[in-house]
Amino acid sequence: MARNVFFSFHFNNDFWRTQQVRNIGALDGQKLYTANEWEEVKKKGEAAIEKWIDDSLVGKSCVVVLVGSETASRPWVVTEIIKGWNAGKGVVAIRINKLLDTNGQSSAPGANPFDKVILKSTSLCLSNYAKLITPVGADSKAVYASIQTNIEQWIEDAIAIRKNFKS
Repeated sequence: MARNVFFSFHFNNDFWRTQQVRNIGALDGQKLYTANEWEEVKKKGEAAIEKWIDDSLVGKSCVVVLVGSETASRPWVVTEIIKGWNAGKGVVAIRINKLLDTNGQSSAPGANPFDKVILKSTSLCLSNYAKLITPVGADSKAVYASIQTNIEQWIEDAIAIRKNFKS
């Protein structure tokens, strides 16, 4: 049975790459908004975005952060990570920078978004617990194959890490 996950990513830079991961078909995830739908949520303000995140996390077992070149600097990505972790969900980050965008381009690898989250209970970065995965492969096809082969296990590992975390 496929896990139901929440995808967190930088919309403007990585939507196309995110669609590739979703199309692997191994997971169920929240509905990904189109650019127009996301703009409508954003127009309603921060409270509407917070509500969308909260509503989207319901019934999910893991937050899968799809990491491109600027993902770690996105405040809403950090919020999604914190909300997921605090709700007891697994969190895992997967680099997608080598997947090609709509222009056939890869991007630079981004920073670890878990470095931006300090756990109150330990005063340590979440990166001490949650994993940032760099899929193997020299090109987009090989990286896609690596993600396709391993994503389910990476998610199961993230769920186990969160379950076994002692605060």
